[in-house]
Amino acid sequence: MGNLFGWSLAHTTLLILGVTTATFNPIVVSAQTTDPSVTPAPSATPSSSPTATSNFSDVSSDYWATPFIQALAARNVISGFPDGSFKPNQAVTRAEFATMIQKAFNQNPVRQISSGGFTDVPANYWAAAAIQEAYETGFMTGYPGNVFQPNLQIPKVQAIAALSSGLNLNSSGTASDILNTYYTDASAIPDYAVNNVAAATQANIVVNYPDVKQLNPQVPLTRAEASSLLYQALVRQGQAQALASNVTAANYIVAGNTGNTPTGNDIVSIAASNNSFSTLTTLLRTAGLADTLQQPGPYTVFAPTDQAFAALPAGTVQQLQQPENRELLLKILRYHVVPGSLTASQLQAGELRTSEDESVNIKVDSANNQIAVNNARVIQPNVQASNGVIHVINEVLIPPNLNVSQQPGDNQTTPGGTGTTNIEAGRATRGGSSYIGVAGNIGLGGDSALSEGNIAVISKVGLTNYISVRPSAVFGDDTVVLVPVTFDFLPRSVNPTGEQRFPVSPFVGAGVAIETSNDADVGLLLTGGVDVPLGDRFTLNGTVNAAFLDQTDVGLLFGVGYNF
Repeated sequence: MGNLFGWSLAHTTLLILGVTTATFNPIVVSAQTTDPSVTPAPSATPSSSPTATSNFSDVSSDYWATPFIQALAARNVISGFPDGSFKPNQAVTRAEFATMIQKAFNQNPVRQISSGGFTDVPANYWAAAAIQEAYETGFMTGYPGNVFQPNLQIPKVQAIAALSSGLNLNSSGTASDILNTYYTDASAIPDYAVNNVAAATQANIVVNYPDVKQLNPQVPLTRAEASSLLYQALVRQGQAQALASNVTAANYIVAGNTGNTPTGNDIVSIAASNNSFSTLTTLLRTAGLADTLQQPGPYTVFAPTDQAFAALPAGTVQQLQQPENRELLLKILRYHVVPGSLTASQLQAGELRTSEDESVNIKVDSANNQIAVNNARVIQPNVQASNGVIHVINEVLIPPNLNVSQQPGDNQTTPGGTGTTNIEAGRATRGGSSYIGVAGNIGLGGDSALSEGNIAVISKVGLTNYISVRPSAVFGDDTVVLVPVTFDFLPRSVNPTGEQRFPVSPFVGAGVAIETSNDADVGLLLTGGVDVPLGDRFTLNGTVNAAFLDQTDVGLLFGVGYNF
């Protein structure tokens, strides 16, 4: 039993250290850089030769998936058959879906397949390269026994999970609540896919026909459904244009309709109907600019998402809504508006004059099919409106003509500050909520309580957006009190097991360790670890502590905290 306990502790330690290491080597995922140039392998037999065309004999103009099929056929992501048909209702195998993924995306590898690959995928198998790429880029996995089952029909839920995993999507909120909101058959979604389906749903990737509320997760994926999922994934990546709201197929995109029926198709109405622009819509109305952007125009609007506004210093949005700051708000919003309608293909590198009479700098990376505005990246181009076009960006643009006293967030800090140094004990940091909890300590060397297996109390008290103090106490014969100050990093997604990704928030820091025995000692403390959110109420914590007392004491804390 002693050996088994020691083996478990050792492997637990290695797992936590592995997660910590993985967070400082974030997974890099790049978007599609060029249109795919080859068609996927045939869906009948490997010997047939599909033809690439956007006019298929069995896909009528009023067929529900026609916009998806035609768009992907034009990009050579999918193809038809020699007889001119597409067979939209034919089931897709795992090998075929891997091939479609290979043609649609050009991701960087996040893992390496074992030597020899899958035992049921020979080197000369028609889809061997696509299967290897789909695995190594994080989209698809195998089955126990190192098999891939390439000829197995892929269930719809598995395809959704694959896209969510490969695109590194994360949901905001509780996964079960999201699924129960959008699907009447949410209980049929297998446990392994719950988080991935929730994330894909919020990303507008899931398409359900004929009932938008019915997922049918275990039903084999059809070629038409595969086309719709892949197209929406490309929209999410900013590599394809979102369907106009008046296109019938858009009615089957889950979460595509926020429930707020717009009064029209103008820029403001479209923004108001999308829950990604609730902050922008509110600010436009506060500044009195909404009426202007509902006029004929036309206008080009670089629209920051809610996440972009949330990244501003704490309290900035609330400040901008104050009556005394209306002129400042107008300056910022007008800096996001350009007279005239300019699609992504019409944007050229160089200076572009805005309605604020100040220029933004447009950068066009043709090789990677990316556009930047100042330091903001266009994450979804060409959202068409009746009076112009919207390009979604991931940062708020700040006009260069604002002096220091006008910068949003300044009145929360010391003079000349930016809002990020405002100290507020107990606040959430960019790494997550403050918390208090209990933990178990695994001793890794030394002679204090930190070096033995003991119970501990842990906490995190946020001070600024970046900085926390994390007092803890490890109880034992020589109880040790740890008081580190840590720098909290932004959350990121990792997959230390090579299977499922989850968000973690790393931190590193230093402080003091106080040994409270008769021969009390105080020494330097170095600490580092990760916080893993467990819903809205709890946070899982793994921390490595090294205290330089009479000896160097090293311990691994593994616990859970209650958020406050």
